[in-house]
Amino acid sequence: MRTLTQELRERLYKLGTTNISDAMDALGFSNVCHGIVPLYESCKKIVGEAITQRFIPTDNLPKQKHGGMETIQNAAPGSVVVVEGSVRPDMNTCGGIAATAACMNGLAGWVSDGLVRDVDEIVELDFPMYCKGRTVLTARGRFMEAAINEPVCCGGALCRFGDIVVGDKSGVVIIPQERLEEVTAKAEEIAAKEEAMIRSIKEGAALGEVDTKANYENMLKN
Repeated sequence: MRTLTQELRERLYKLGTTNISDAMDALGFSNVCHGIVPLYESCKKIVGEAITQRFIPTDNLPKQKHGGMETIQNAAPGSVVVVEGSVRPDMNTCGGIAATAACMNGLAGWVSDGLVRDVDEIVELDFPMYCKGRTVLTARGRFMEAAINEPVCCGGALCRFGDIVVGDKSGVVIIPQERLEEVTAKAEEIAAKEEAMIRSIKEGAALGEVDTKANYENMLKN
């Protein structure tokens, strides 16, 4: 049975990555992909189970296939590709061909701690792409896929096959699959408290009054 049920997926779509990050803090851990943001302004939110891959420099060693193809072909629809590629921070980890294949195979999105290229093509596909930046360099002869579905470190976050990836305009978080339900429930609790604070401010309450009443600084300890 898959960890990410449709009911949990829908609940996560309603939460911000900030709520989820706060929930993990409240539960005593953190797993945030630092420096990874949407590639383009209209990039959609992503929620999905991770399929992981690690890229390494080829040093001109023979390379047998287009990087990422095996990962994409074996990924279940709704999955999110999570790439560890920061060993070469100047290098492309996804381009138009891989993004097109991922889109056609029904993947929910792509998260990389490296760079991507063919941005115009990715925007035209409306494929959710989260990364650290852009490049025009090809990975040919420079970068190759070294591991699939092994644990990776993406932007400082641990990601294993089947962990839950959530990305929005604030950034990307990885939820350990065995803690999905408790993180989701805690995030909903925190979101409800913050929504109540915002309602009070919109109704004319002073920020200091609202802050004190909610005990905001200690909210994650309660």
